[in-house]
Amino acid sequence: MMLRNNSRSWKTLLVALIAVLTFSILAGCGKKSETTPADNTKNTAAETKKDTSKVVATYEGGEITANEFDLEQRIMLLLQPEMEQLAQMDEFRDYLIKQEIAYAYLSSKADDKSKDEGKKKADEQVNQMKKQLGDEQFKKMLDSKKVTEADLKNYMVKVFTVIESETSKVTEDEIKKEFETKKGDFSVVTVRHILIGLTDASGKERKQAAALKLAKEVKAKLDKGADFAEQAKKYSEDPGSKDQGGLYKDATAGEWVPQFKEKALTLPLNKISDPVETDYGYHIMRVEARTEKTLNDLTPEQKDSLKTNVASAKLDDFMQNGLTKIIKKIELPKVETKKEDAADSSKSGSATTPSGTTDKGTSTNEATTPGTDTGK
Repeated sequence: MMLRNNSRSWKTLLVALIAVLTFSILAGCGKKSETTPADNTKNTAAETKKDTSKVVATYEGGEITANEFDLEQRIMLLLQPEMEQLAQMDEFRDYLIKQEIAYAYLSSKADDKSKDEGKKKADEQVNQMKKQLGDEQFKKMLDSKKVTEADLKNYMVKVFTVIESETSKVTEDEIKKEFETKKGDFSVVTVRHILIGLTDASGKERKQAAALKLAKEVKAKLDKGADFAEQAKKYSEDPGSKDQGGLYKDATAGEWVPQFKEKALTLPLNKISDPVETDYGYHIMRVEARTEKTLNDLTPEQKDSLKTNVASAKLDDFMQNGLTKIIKKIELPKVETKKEDAADSSKSGSATTPSGTTDKGTSTNEATTPGTDTGK
């Protein structure tokens, strides 16, 4: 479906990484899997060698070594390979080790029930990945980052334990409050729309002014009585609805980008809107039905999503505010620039640091999310 609201900063993406694993990859996973003790402990025979690498971070109750942080990076890239380039940024690495500290600290504080549930879900997750990929491809994936199955499972145990622990603390009142702030997201809406995009049918770029002009022309035809479905089939550039006459039937409003969602929730029924601008282009919309939901109307999955939102917000708050209180020291080595990169920089008259700033202190690169769209 077009118009999905997937925008997310890379920092939020990191914080929510395991939530993504839990509630999207595991959405279709309902089977229990067998667990072997060796898979759920860090003291396997292959891992008895003492870690003598440098300590790169210390925090209240623990420390992280260079080898442990290197493993964390490799597992992260195993799960999110599109972050390969970001992994060379000092700011990103700093945030990643803070996340590693947060999960290590919070998992150590979790109760036994959360730890047991974390182990169970880690088993389910790893077994589901193996089932989806096949044993051979799963092994190749692990080998590509020099990660063992035990490494991956230990990582999963740690993070699922935190998710279980934080989720178990969410109260009914907090769920009700979260619902009230996101009530519109659960409304069920039937809407027709015609999208005039910023690229035409042949893939050629269309200027914004030209798109708006065409959208107004289509709107004028509709105002004069032209059939909406026919005009959608003729003009719309949304492949998700074009052939259905621009129709999205009984869709959940929260799936859409903010501007489209807002209009879908506020436009009077059967009134044709003026062009609505989104990052896709301009939409002419007509809402044909709209049903608001109460908390009691929600499915168990939707209620779980509210609970997860609250837990994620608390985790994010801990990352932003609570973490500084427990961290004692972080000493990550800076990322070294390649010689050819340094040579290129000297030719241009400015030395570029690994973090993407020039010697004058101005930013040359912003941390943007790989794979993060602009709300599409």
